[in-house]
Amino acid sequence: MNSASVDPGAQLDRLRAVVGDIRASLRDTVIGQHETTDLMLIALLAGGHVLLEGPPGVGKTLMVRALATATGLDFARVQFTPDLMPADITGTSVLTPDDEGRTHLEFRKGPVFSQLLLADEINRATPRTQSALLEAMQEGTVSAAGTTRRLPRPFFVLATQNPIEMDGTYVLPEAQIDRFLFRIDVGYPDEAVLTRILETTTGETQPQPEPVARDRDVIDMQHLVRRMPIAPSLHQAIAKFCIATQPHGPHSDDKVNRYVRFGVSPRGAQALVVAAKARAFAHGRNHVSIDDLRHVLLPVTRHRVQANFEGRAAGIDIESLIMNLFDRTMEHA
Repeated sequence: MNSASVDPGAQLDRLRAVVGDIRASLRDTVIGQHETTDLMLIALLAGGHVLLEGPPGVGKTLMVRALATATGLDFARVQFTPDLMPADITGTSVLTPDDEGRTHLEFRKGPVFSQLLLADEINRATPRTQSALLEAMQEGTVSAAGTTRRLPRPFFVLATQNPIEMDGTYVLPEAQIDRFLFRIDVGYPDEAVLTRILETTTGETQPQPEPVARDRDVIDMQHLVRRMPIAPSLHQAIAKFCIATQPHGPHSDDKVNRYVRFGVSPRGAQALVVAAKARAFAHGRNHVSIDDLRHVLLPVTRHRVQANFEGRAAGIDIESLIMNLFDRTMEHA
């Protein structure tokens, strides 16, 4: 069908129905953790990447696999270990014989050439290997063997790390952390949810996600998210808030100047706007509200605003500081 003949209103309604189907498929498969799966879906619609942080055994890998199945995306998983090399992710050139017995170099693509990549325990690999994802996450390309290759679209990285066991790990550099749209903290389930998990997953059958979307649907939804309108006054308020998180800036207060090492970057400000647009789209609204911004605020900023040594020693709660700055700024939006 010619794209010019497609009714925009009908397409919008269909794609919003697809979002609902994806959400329902995830909730049928992942017991509890609805907030986490919703944020993962919002990040996918926004075209960003996600860092999932939580202890082992809380279902991080299950959630990623369920999202890949529900959205119909090509899935690959890399278990990060200290001996993992960059070529194990991006691919490498190998000597391949042809029909005449002569050999030639052929590039064998690595797992990064997938639509949804799970980088499991990303902080267990060396910084050199971690950096192999930087170009892929930011540019959607891989440069190897003297050639730059485009990655498939959509391209979505979900990385996990365990905040408890730090032996044998490498702290992610700030430049790489800033490439993640969200950092989502995944906690333990409460008693009621854990009971349901035991009842549902310890029998002969396991809940399986249903594929309810295609990669083309995801791309179309990402385009629609970018077109979501947002008031100019909110743009200005977001800019003021982000500058207020930066120490010794024109809008920073004494607490920020004393306890914060660095604040939200321009990339972080862009992430806040696009994530709020994605949430508005996913919830059936036609414009961005302050509630959308508030809902995605901490996942967007908690890994971007970092306390300095004095702030850590004083036990400053960065998330409370962020929320207070946001509420003060939005009072005048």
